[in-house]
Formats: sequence, structure tokens, C-alpha cells
Amino acid sequence: MSQAHEHAADHGSVKSYVIGFVLSVILTAIPFWLVMSGSFSKQFTLIGIFTLAIVQIVVHLKYFLHLNFTEEGKLNVFSFLFTALVIVLLIGLSIWIITTADALMMR
Repeated sequence: MSQAHEHAADHGSVKSYVIGFVLSVILTAIPFWLVMSGSFSKQFTLIGIFTLAIVQIVVHLKYFLHLNFTEEGKLNVFSFLFTALVIVLLIGLSIWIITTADALMMR
């Protein structure tokens, strides 16, 4: 019975979901405001958007996907990183192959 309780503790509580939701809304509203205000330079706006996007990815991983970044969750983190690497390689190399094939066919 203790294993079932430990497994249930891995899932988020209502409080953690609310915290994740509020952080996600804030991290979405700030880039929206950066773009809509137009009072910042294009470079600052892009850097701000990309920075907040990375922070939002971490928030989603922690609060919604329950990815544990501590020593106990090391296996899950490595599994996630390997999956992300495979996806990036698959998409990136597919685009590279398609553009190269297109360039060779247009000669």
C-alpha cells in the first residue's frame, strides 16, 4: 500500500496545477505585452520571447508533466532529453534532406 501512496505523491496536487497555470498565463502574457506595446527594440523583444519560452517549457515540464529534476528523477530527465534529441534530429535532418533534394532538383 505504501508504493501506491508514493506513486500518487508523484502526481501533482490542485495547488501545483494552479501554480503551473498561473505561471503559464503570466509567461504568455508578458511576451504578448512585449509585442503589442511596440515600445521595445526588435532584438530585445525577440530575446525576451525566447527567454520566456524556455522558462515556460521548464514550468510545463515541472508542474504539468511532473518531471522531477532531482536525483530521484534522473532517469526520467534523461529519457525526456533523449526523446527531445531524437525529435530534433528527426525534424532537423528531414528539413535538411528536403531542402538539399529541392536544391539539386532545381538545377
